Amino acid sequence: MSDFRHGTQASLIDLVASSADDARRMLDRLCTAETLWRVASPVEDLTGTDAVWSGWVEPLRRALPGLRRRDMLVMGGVSRTGSGTWVSTLGHYLGNFERPLFGIAPHGKLVFLRVGEFYRIEDGRVVEARILPDVLDLMRQVGRMPLPHMLGSEITFPSPATHDGVLPAAPDRSEASAALVEAMLFDLKSFDPGTFASAGQTGGTGYWHRDMLWYGAAGIGSNYTYEGFQRDHRIPLLTAFPDRVGGNHFARFGDGDYVCSGGWPSMTMTHRGPYLGVAATDRPMTLRVMDFWRVERQPNLAGGPFGGAQIMENWVLLDLVQLFSQMDVDLLAVERIG
Repeated sequence: MSDFRHGTQASLIDLVASSADDARRMLDRLCTAETLWRVASPVEDLTGTDAVWSGWVEPLRRALPGLRRRDMLVMGGVSRTGSGTWVSTLGHYLGNFERPLFGIAPHGKLVFLRVGEFYRIEDGRVVEARILPDVLDLMRQVGRMPLPHMLGSEITFPSPATHDGVLPAAPDRSEASAALVEAMLFDLKSFDPGTFASAGQTGGTGYWHRDMLWYGAAGIGSNYTYEGFQRDHRIPLLTAFPDRVGGNHFARFGDGDYVCSGGWPSMTMTHRGPYLGVAATDRPMTLRVMDFWRVERQPNLAGGPFGGAQIMENWVLLDLVQLFSQMDVDLLAVERIG
């Protein structure tokens, strides 16, 4: 497994760090001619290496001269959804923001653009990619955040507490890690409409450690402890979208103590209550999501299910630009909502 994970990561690093001519050649070696890259709004689908270069890679390199990528997670595995073999990464593109990107005016200073990426590999080449940059966090960094306030705390995504997310070890734990996350997601579907609680989520033998950390997309923010996660993310989401249904994941797999999943869209729902400054529209909506989890084996749970593990950290990226467009709100065109 390490060969295809490491080889893909090395190519992605060269794609931003090499000269433009070398990077363009690297893209042709990395991908098939018909490669499909599905990038979050406002970029959307790009087919073929020419389109990927002109629609994603070159704009990044132009906007952030001297572009570098900092990977916090690099994982690989066969998807439990039956979609094939994938490499997923979570990290930041960094550089001085000197030219417009996504229609956002630059300020000439250092930015960290956080991005989740999934690459489907066949015969050593990328045939499909899903890319989800946190566009709103870039707007926040240049002082033009279009949402009224954060629900949680806004921070730069941190690396895992254990600093072992790049090419994780312990492949024998991959299956149990993925099974834990899948069981959590299944039980998370049902909740008490009065308390918004779902069975089995936390506590001594729950899926989540009580002192878990949840790192959310800009507009939502991050929080500490399961109670903080409920307060700052889950309750506002369920209040706004009480009939939300998750699923439709294009990939989901475990790699050691890490698990990742992505849906395009992952959620279908109706906008029944206020959300991040926008009143209910009663419209059906969808939401693209990427999740990355770190699980940790607990000595006191050694005899329990899932290898005695609980979820300790969760990084989440959402395509809020696309979600809000369904509310007739163009987040890239407004300075503030409300």
